[in-house]
Amino acid sequence: MGRVRVATWNVNSVKQRVPRLLPWLDQRRPDVVCLQETKLADDAFTALLGDELAGRGYEVAVHGEGRWNGVAILSRVGLDDVVKGLADGPGFPHPEARAVAATCGGVRVHSVYVPNGRVPDSDHYHYKLAWLAALRNVVAAGPDDVVVCGDVNIAPTDADVFDPAAYVGQTHVTAPEREALAALQAAGLHDVVRERWPNERVFTYWDYRAGMFHQDLGMRIDLVLASDPVAARVKAAWVDRHARKGTGPSDHAPVMVDLDEAPDGDIGPVVPPPSAPRTRKSVKLPQAEPED
Repeated sequence: MGRVRVATWNVNSVKQRVPRLLPWLDQRRPDVVCLQETKLADDAFTALLGDELAGRGYEVAVHGEGRWNGVAILSRVGLDDVVKGLADGPGFPHPEARAVAATCGGVRVHSVYVPNGRVPDSDHYHYKLAWLAALRNVVAAGPDDVVVCGDVNIAPTDADVFDPAAYVGQTHVTAPEREALAALQAAGLHDVVRERWPNERVFTYWDYRAGMFHQDLGMRIDLVLASDPVAARVKAAWVDRHARKGTGPSDHAPVMVDLDEAPDGDIGPVVPPPSAPRTRKSVKLPQAEPED
């Protein structure tokens, strides 16, 4: 397939993020882009962005809802065998627009927005675990060249949150969630950012409130998980923290993975570096209504 840049980004409303998304595409020039939390029905997504994306050479697969959730894949290296949703996936109570898959340049690409879970041991939480099990079954069924990209709403380890004590009793860090994620990875997937940067402080999500971003008090919940053949091609893996800065950002930053060749070099885990040094003070999480 040659040099390919893969990116995943929870844009937290693609309509709100258009002024950021299009210049970012022009700057970073990803070949395959997985988007989550688009919050648009398919027709509305096409009406909003179809011409702009086509003009940049992207084919598009979307699976959206009018108000919540929503995922998409943009590809300049082919887009075949599109599948919306998960085979035998659970609903809450009906199937939600949280997964879309397509074959892009010979690699099966999954863009996923894993349910939040809300409160441990709630109905939402058990739905999240069942959804992850269904995703694992889909990935395990093949093919061999596969990548799962998206907002998994789980920090894989304590190293992936700014302060484990701040998350006690919260979702995203519980043992069953992490076990479900580990089971997905056991289908033959590598967490390419963490494998490339095993000891680095790397986050992808920062709450909008309480200056969390500027203090670098975040979580790493947006992942690129790649099978052996794809992971062997990784030349760079990093978080584009610049996309979280400035006016009107998403609360997530894109995760970038370069296959076969790294046009910017092996540039480190986070670009650019955090705005402020790591805090040593105890910090409480801001309270908010849970997202879906």
